[in-house]
Amino acid sequence: MNKRLVLMAFLFTAIGAGAQPSQAARDSINRLTAADHEQMKSQLGIAIPNRPGPSGNPQAEHAANRDESKVNKYTLPDPLVMNNGNRVVTEKDWWEKRRPEIVEYFDREIYGRLPAHIPAVKWALVSARDTLVGAYPIREKILRGVVDNSSYPDIKVEIELLVATPAGAKGAVPAVMEFGFIRSPWGNNAIAPIGLGSSAEPTWKEQLISRGWGYAVIVPSSIQADNGAGLRQGIIGLVNKGKPRKPDDWGALRAWAWGASRAIDYFETDPDVDANRIAIEGLSRYGKATVVAMAYEPRFSLAFIGSAGAGGTKILRRVFGEQVENLASSGEYHWFCGNFIKYASTLTPDDLPVDAHELVALCAPRPVFISSGSPQVEGQWVDARGMFLSGVHAGPVYRLLGKKDLGVTEFPMLGTPLTGGEIAFRQHAGGHSTGPNWSTWIAWACRYWGDCKYN
Repeated sequence: MNKRLVLMAFLFTAIGAGAQPSQAARDSINRLTAADHEQMKSQLGIAIPNRPGPSGNPQAEHAANRDESKVNKYTLPDPLVMNNGNRVVTEKDWWEKRRPEIVEYFDREIYGRLPAHIPAVKWALVSARDTLVGAYPIREKILRGVVDNSSYPDIKVEIELLVATPAGAKGAVPAVMEFGFIRSPWGNNAIAPIGLGSSAEPTWKEQLISRGWGYAVIVPSSIQADNGAGLRQGIIGLVNKGKPRKPDDWGALRAWAWGASRAIDYFETDPDVDANRIAIEGLSRYGKATVVAMAYEPRFSLAFIGSAGAGGTKILRRVFGEQVENLASSGEYHWFCGNFIKYASTLTPDDLPVDAHELVALCAPRPVFISSGSPQVEGQWVDARGMFLSGVHAGPVYRLLGKKDLGVTEFPMLGTPLTGGEIAFRQHAGGHSTGPNWSTWIAWACRYWGDCKYN
């Protein structure tokens, strides 16, 4: 194993175990990330610096736009107009012609392609116990998805998954899988309280178990590290045998989504889980991974997309909050394929062949719920209105497939649940969390999964 791989393996093993990396380790990761970003630009033939992204600090000189009156005019690609200019008017044309065109654009220009050959995953039970979540008895299992690394033993990938179902269930139950943490990233052994509700309501786990549903947590960092230095480790590094990516190779978001698909493979073998009723949920960067997973994996039944923002459910052409220039910087480029960097240097967001509304459209006809916090508490970096608009502009595809859209085109007042259709939206009064929207999401999901224990 070369020195670089030895260093990276040590760093990511420590981080994955919950250890706080030292300043020296963080500096090393930053140097390796910057070098990888530059080598990708070299592959793309880009010699000029990227355009800098705006600051998330409202007081900064180059702060991101937070004023609706200053939003630019833009034209979105029509999800129902094919590359040849013909309009899609039948479901058959959507599935056989237009949808593959959109998928190809996302593969090539934004999220990257899955490799032709990805090693198999073998799931092993690590532990099982009867315990409580709140006052509710549960059966909890910890699993490890071991990826076959016989083709390149220098890199080991083991996917971490927790599954919990109501102890009183007599058969398979629906379950919501969250992109998150099993153990706290701060190094203790407590189950991390990801997606907290308010102090006046039960946690999301308690709400699901009390309904008679289960929950799962899959750990993205066990699939692929959340930085550019880690691109030669994890599942991306394993497939590439420790070598750099090519410009259209998959990024971390697509890798995390791939890992979520492998969890469904496991659910299909677990008699406690109804694999036909699995939802995917995540917040922030994991909200981005949630919509990517939903778009690419048809076995997900429902999605709960929390504050995904730019690179997820926010219109990328819209100049408000986080921008493409932020996403394509050395801090976030690893979420995407290398080609995406072009849109912050030699090209602009207006040159993108697709936008976020078409990512939502790829989820059709399955139901998606787009969630956001309030501008006063969460801030406006994620651009709640831009996420709402992606739902609005995905509507024509849902209607073509016989489903209901959002039902409105005007941005709703804070707290208004738009839950009458297969595209749903609610901006809650809390901060950067899905917590205050869990009860609304569950009530909406009951339309599809039923509303009784162990149904």
